[in-house]
Amino acid sequence: SDLLKVLRYRIYPTKSQRTKMDDTLELCRWTYNEVIAIRMNAYEQESKSLSYYDTKKLLPGWKEEKPELKEVHSQVLQEVVKRVDLAYQAFFRRVKAGENPGYPRFKGYGRYDSFTYTQSGFSLKPGKLWLSKIGDIKIKLHRAVDGEIQRLNIRRMPTGKWFVSFLVEVEPDESLSKTGLSIGVDVGLKSFITLSNGEQVDNPRFFVHEENALAKAQRKLSNSEKGTPERARALKVVHRVHERITNKRDDFVQKLSISLVKSYDLIAFEDLNIKGMVKNHCLAKHITDAAWNKLITTTSYKAEWAGKRVELVNPNGTSQICSDCGQVVQKDLSERVHRCSFCGLTLDRDHNAAINILRLGLQSVAKA
Repeated sequence: SDLLKVLRYRIYPTKSQRTKMDDTLELCRWTYNEVIAIRMNAYEQESKSLSYYDTKKLLPGWKEEKPELKEVHSQVLQEVVKRVDLAYQAFFRRVKAGENPGYPRFKGYGRYDSFTYTQSGFSLKPGKLWLSKIGDIKIKLHRAVDGEIQRLNIRRMPTGKWFVSFLVEVEPDESLSKTGLSIGVDVGLKSFITLSNGEQVDNPRFFVHEENALAKAQRKLSNSEKGTPERARALKVVHRVHERITNKRDDFVQKLSISLVKSYDLIAFEDLNIKGMVKNHCLAKHITDAAWNKLITTTSYKAEWAGKRVELVNPNGTSQICSDCGQVVQKDLSERVHRCSFCGLTLDRDHNAAINILRLGLQSVAKA
């Protein structure tokens, strides 16, 4: 079966193309808000839920009232309607699950930063990306786009740079040979990850370095007056630091995930979402949390692409159970060493957890 992969490239629109793309985002935002308003009214006044198709049918009429909508490729507008529909589906799903989610919200000026072409309205030429209604945009293809492009997304970054992401259908890559080895991975704060064979990968230095830069930039931003040029400059610095963090983090995660997939056929992680980790909000955890989640998703799709496996296991008790005799050894977070009073095993706390994670991963594969 073919797999989907996302490839991201920087594009370099001319001034007039940037204007067109900014206008497209604004018209998409107008459409998004209009669809929300219509669905809200239908729900509040007639208590009926409109579907994607109900709202998609309104587009031709809106184009008559607001002719500038014709400047946007029709599929791009349909995809906006789809986005609202997905927001509603997620909202209803969470209501059903007993949560108290926020209602889908209107997007304020400048808060709509990407638009999507599905199936048509685009083509790739040497050094150029042609978009319907916008024209040929210079693109830097730092690696070939191999496979069939299913859809593409154009995104304006807060720093003013533009990127395109292609969703591409690719064949599984059988070139990564099987090793017959399995590994458990524990994510931690002391080191970034600890493997069940005892190896550790340290937190990259840039986490700390960029954190300080971010804290400084954010202080400067909060001390500057709203609406002043100083504030605009300070905001730009914050965006730049965020962008740098994202790029460095992605690079770090790409390299780590590929080395795991090359070395092991089965990789077991804890299912982090269960922990609701982001509850403790200090800045440091932010960057690391994002990197852990990114590591798990990236490793998962690379493993699938290479015909290998990632298993997510329930993290309950992985650090409390003795990996040798299975007895529960209670310890609080500050205790970094696992000392079992039942069998005498003494081991780094995260290493002990990683062994348990591997055991659970192997068990769930055996059950499947």
